[in-house]
Amino acid sequence: MCGITGFAGKGTREELESMAATLKHRGPDDEGYFFVPDEVGLGFRRLSIIDLKTGNQPIFNEDKTVAIIFNGEIYNYRELRKNLEPRHRFTTRTDTEVLVHLYEEEGEKMFEKLNGMFAIAIWDVRKKKLILARDRFGKKPLYYAIFGGTLIFGSELKAVLSHSLVKRELDLESLNLYLIHECVPSPRTIFQGIFKIEPATYLIFKNDEIKTSRYYRQEEAFALPPSRGTIEECLKMFDEKLREAVKLRLVSDVPLGLFLSGGLDSSTVCSYAQELSSRPLNSFSIGFSDKDFDEMADARLTASRIGTVHHEKRLLSNEIKDMVFELAKHIDEPIADTGLFLIYAVSKFARNIVTVALSGSGGDELFMGYQTFQAGRLVPYASAIPGVLRRNIVRPLVNLFPTSLGKVSLDYKIKRFFAGLEYSADYRDAIWIGAFTPEEKRQLYTEDVRIKLGMTEDFSAVDRIVKEVKNLSPLDRSIYFYQKFYMMENILPYFDRASMAVSLEVRSPLLDYTIVDFANSLPPRFKMRGFTGKYIIRKLMENRLPQKILSAKKRGGNIPTARLLRGELKEIMLDCLSKEKIDRGAIFHYPAVRRLIDEHLQGKKDNRKPLWALIAFHFWKDNWLS
Repeated sequence: MCGITGFAGKGTREELESMAATLKHRGPDDEGYFFVPDEVGLGFRRLSIIDLKTGNQPIFNEDKTVAIIFNGEIYNYRELRKNLEPRHRFTTRTDTEVLVHLYEEEGEKMFEKLNGMFAIAIWDVRKKKLILARDRFGKKPLYYAIFGGTLIFGSELKAVLSHSLVKRELDLESLNLYLIHECVPSPRTIFQGIFKIEPATYLIFKNDEIKTSRYYRQEEAFALPPSRGTIEECLKMFDEKLREAVKLRLVSDVPLGLFLSGGLDSSTVCSYAQELSSRPLNSFSIGFSDKDFDEMADARLTASRIGTVHHEKRLLSNEIKDMVFELAKHIDEPIADTGLFLIYAVSKFARNIVTVALSGSGGDELFMGYQTFQAGRLVPYASAIPGVLRRNIVRPLVNLFPTSLGKVSLDYKIKRFFAGLEYSADYRDAIWIGAFTPEEKRQLYTEDVRIKLGMTEDFSAVDRIVKEVKNLSPLDRSIYFYQKFYMMENILPYFDRASMAVSLEVRSPLLDYTIVDFANSLPPRFKMRGFTGKYIIRKLMENRLPQKILSAKKRGGNIPTARLLRGELKEIMLDCLSKEKIDRGAIFHYPAVRRLIDEHLQGKKDNRKPLWALIAFHFWKDNWLS
């Protein structure tokens, strides 16, 4: 795993080195550069995983007419290399060199042949053409901007921001989206004029013009006839695909371990990994003194059953407070999902022993694991209540429920459920999992900001996704939303930032594209039975994992934010959201912010999500915009 950066156009060698230096945490082992004045600069930071001796980048083809820098892992590189070897001379054992020669033969069609996670930059010397590309699900980030006719790119925003041509200006429309979704959806970023390469997309920059193309569409699998056969036949197919996906991700020249949360997805991946390994693997879990959030006992149970060497750490509240400040220098775009801290903690813990870890990411999105899918089954009944009655009687009564600060407590779920019913089916999930509703957000802004935003669409990012799958059923559209939006715009980005902050590579077998396509072709009854999600995974593992793990309800990986905001993080909240700072920022109306704080501190409402969204934004603003 590495960090890449560079430019096509104006820039100095010193500037290139400065940009690469911002990515040292992604690649602490080595660095490399390719620079042609007034033409191109490619910068690279390396975290050595495969071919430790000869794998530094940039890597070139035989006559040095193609140069490449690459962040990620190509899991099928050996198969690709075997096909290329009769026609090319290889000087390393890396997957990177395979990419160079594959480009020579396939051009931009090469990306369709790759199974892996990647952000790639290719400079074609003959054609004076820069190509940037991201993997199918956006596991590896890649940003770009054009200022003064120069295209500048990097694995993280901080690298792009280090180029002298780049301006730092807040994009208000992106902030507007962030406050609803807790992240800034692609292709936007929080900065004006800086963009994300979208997942499954490549960009060509040539003759001062940009062209983008998408090379894979995961939604196409939904339109296929459902996977035929009985559940037993589908289980056999699932087992084969998962076994192969895990096997490919066990290849490493450095120590490899497992994230084991105690949940079904991570337990499944760990079980397959340990079965396929010739030696006991190290597994890692994080727990809390707050029992409502602690899953260490479940992780320990799974580890004992499958035979890993298990390591566990209980995270103290003061450590979470320290992490807020530690991550501030890494998180160059606001992320409001506090799962970020849990992944950072387990990554930091695991990095003491391993350099690569496998995770269970993707199971909830592929196989209907979220409780919102259960909520969706109740919508027809709740929607039968007339709207006037629901808004004027039911919701006020629901809002009187005593506030609990537990982990997604029942009162919180009921209140959020009825809030979501006020929106169309395509927007409901975004409300259920988001921070602010559009109405709450508008009350937050100053009058000047409301005027500047004008008629900006609150759900423009969701509309883009819905447009791609408008012919699918409402249920499949909801599943696609969680994959394309929640997973790819929120969860995978914070997994990358949190793990790479400590130079740890994380691999996700459930997100092998063959498994994603398989899952999306399954009929919904194989994913959810009644109100039980991930049915096919439970069936797959029923004789391999403890019954307690198989029957456990979805708990999710998070920290006790609501309670911490009334305790150890209260001081941070009050400082970040002080009247002086809010008024100086001239974005938010302080009385509205203060009301959120007082309601939470007095136990009147659980405002953990809106408050943390504001705190995360102000931490970002103080570190990256001031």
